[in-house]
Amino acid sequence: MVTIHHRYTMVDGHQIFYREAGPRNRPTLVLLHGFPASSLMFRRLLPQLADRWHLVAPDHVGFGLSDAPSADEFTYSFDSLSDVTGNLLCQLGIERYCLFVHDHGAPIGWRLILRAPDAVSAIITQNGNAYDEGLQPEFFTGVRDYWCEQTPRTEAGIREALTLEQTRWRYLTGVTDETLVDPVTWTHDHNLLSRPDNDKAQLALFLDYATNLALYPKVQRCFRERQVPLLAVWGKGDPIFGPAGALAFTTDLPDADIHLVAGGHFLLESALEEVVPIIRGFLNKHV
Repeated sequence: MVTIHHRYTMVDGHQIFYREAGPRNRPTLVLLHGFPASSLMFRRLLPQLADRWHLVAPDHVGFGLSDAPSADEFTYSFDSLSDVTGNLLCQLGIERYCLFVHDHGAPIGWRLILRAPDAVSAIITQNGNAYDEGLQPEFFTGVRDYWCEQTPRTEAGIREALTLEQTRWRYLTGVTDETLVDPVTWTHDHNLLSRPDNDKAQLALFLDYATNLALYPKVQRCFRERQVPLLAVWGKGDPIFGPAGALAFTTDLPDADIHLVAGGHFLLESALEEVVPIIRGFLNKHV
């Protein structure tokens, strides 16, 4: 039976929650969740991989069970979230690792790679974007409007993403059998998103998301130069990051392993049995 540890530690003055499993003397896989989730999204994947790999899945500041200081107390940006993640890894003595990224976790992961390219041995991206091609216009039109100007109208569009209805939409869109997705997922996320002042934190991150697109050329150049092994296992029904985002990785990484799987943004909720062999095969080969 696999043991999953649920740990807290202080990083840069903030209490960070993370899940840890597997032998510490094995290669490490660092799993970075997206919006509006937490390391809870990996709860069923960790036991499937912990026999051969050491797994660490933190909750970002403002998400999950980690501290959620107000936007006046913490600068909610992807640079800041990357700082905390990088310092957590240093604190845990993790110097080299494979990276698993999803959604918001991708731009955090890309920053870690740019800061220390040799630390990352391989990448698994599950609907974690690095190319303009992956941005679904139906979703990002409203986000781009908010980047251009912060008005009551554009802010109202972003605030919809913080509602229970929209959180449920993220989990179920693109899933052929909705009964496979546990409602605990979106209710858990929504309850944590609804903490006092967390709305302002999330608005700040949506605004800062524009910096991620500006970073894409540097990330792509890093891919070309390093030719890091990469697996893109992608829910092809994702309404936020479309399949073109997965296929685009082959532009700079011709040997990238691309799998478009029936499912949505949170592929692990509905297609775990299909995804696990793909991930294990990649890790067996490269990590």
